Amino acid sequence: MGGLFGATSKEDCSLDLFYGTDYHSHLGTRRGGMVVHSSRGFKRNIHDISNTQFRSKFEDDLPKLIGEMGIGVISDHEDQPLLIGSHLGKYALATVGRIHNLQALTQTVLQKRIAHFSELSMNETNPTELIAALINNEESLVEGIIAAQAAVEGSCTMLLLCEDGVIAARDRLGRTPLCVGKKEGSYAVTMETAAFPNLDYESEYFLGPGEIVRLTPDGMEQLNPPGDVLQICAFLWVYYGYPASTYEYINVEAARNRCGAALYRSDNVEVDYVAGIPDSGVGHAIGYAAEARLPYRRPFVKYTPTWPRSFMPQDQRVRDLVARMKLIPVHELIQDKRLLFCEDSIVRGTQLRDIISRLYALGAKEIHMRPACPPLVYGCKFLNFSQSKSEMELAGRKGIQEIDPEQKIDLETYADPDSEPYRAMVECIGRQLNLTTLKYQRLDDLVQAIGLPKEKLCTYCWDGKSEG
Repeated sequence: MGGLFGATSKEDCSLDLFYGTDYHSHLGTRRGGMVVHSSRGFKRNIHDISNTQFRSKFEDDLPKLIGEMGIGVISDHEDQPLLIGSHLGKYALATVGRIHNLQALTQTVLQKRIAHFSELSMNETNPTELIAALINNEESLVEGIIAAQAAVEGSCTMLLLCEDGVIAARDRLGRTPLCVGKKEGSYAVTMETAAFPNLDYESEYFLGPGEIVRLTPDGMEQLNPPGDVLQICAFLWVYYGYPASTYEYINVEAARNRCGAALYRSDNVEVDYVAGIPDSGVGHAIGYAAEARLPYRRPFVKYTPTWPRSFMPQDQRVRDLVARMKLIPVHELIQDKRLLFCEDSIVRGTQLRDIISRLYALGAKEIHMRPACPPLVYGCKFLNFSQSKSEMELAGRKGIQEIDPEQKIDLETYADPDSEPYRAMVECIGRQLNLTTLKYQRLDDLVQAIGLPKEKLCTYCWDGKSEG
């Protein structure tokens, strides 16, 4: 996935930039970067954060990163921000999203004989470098941003640090959010509004899909108006958004509470208490417990001092070990208990299977699982929120493969919660995970819990339907 933060100030903005970027650390695991601009020009630092926290890598850099404007990024993959020199001037660029047609766009640019690319890995182009090449092919930065976003299959939200301000551009269909904040003498832009309160910013304006604005210490200027079609990722509220953040004026934690309440209203199981798989399942579980008037308990406690990151390493074996090390069981709350867990989602199910087996080994009598979203049937084409390399790794697809190996039934049928194939798929997943019962959230209930019209949400991973 990844996260972005930018700041402009009449004084030094480096501390706001440092902490604002750090508040996006849950969105990426590989690289962190910051660049600032002052009268002395641009100054940039990029570090590997795969084995340590963003803060610890950048604290020593702060005395060198003095400037009135800056952008920062947490990245899942490539080094960024990049410093770009072109006929449009010098600027720094950071991006978040997924370029599904990366290789095709790379070949298009190369055939024009106007650019070259350094390799990222496995013969792949750095996506941010590609976006810069597409921008530089136009007559202005704004025209370049619009052209680049139109060319991308997927999504691309970006921040540009120029000599006259920070340009913020939300992706064409608004799959990822951007919000402008204000305080005396400063303006900032963020993906996670949770970055604002402790830095004394007030959220002032949410960019619309495809909208482009320029921020300076004196204010915000619109450079391109928002489009009419919004397809913000619904998974923000389900899973990877931070609980204290707000998107489209809808808070994540409040939406998760409503989601949990909806899970209970369609349920009829008798249990001793409700729990959440830490951390993103907790808000859903609190909502379920409150609606059910059942006690909420923590049979697993998350250990965060040395395992702070919510996203996982690429290697499956290491990922499974890290997931296990993070969760410490509380035996007294497990022995002889009928447990109902709310989970944000079941993606592959590998880590959840280990949790369930540990619970049974500790004496759990029953284990009921209530994911806060429908089964994932389609792999996301628009954002990098999952480590799965193939759709067939998804728990939903594994269930379909077992009951329908020749794929005689259309996938849309499995996304229909009232169909017999859907029920067979869910029963198969529950059996594979060794659950007493498994019941997923209905998509219509999830949409209602979020509070936006269905047509403004991207729900592709659940029902295969999306604009763009």
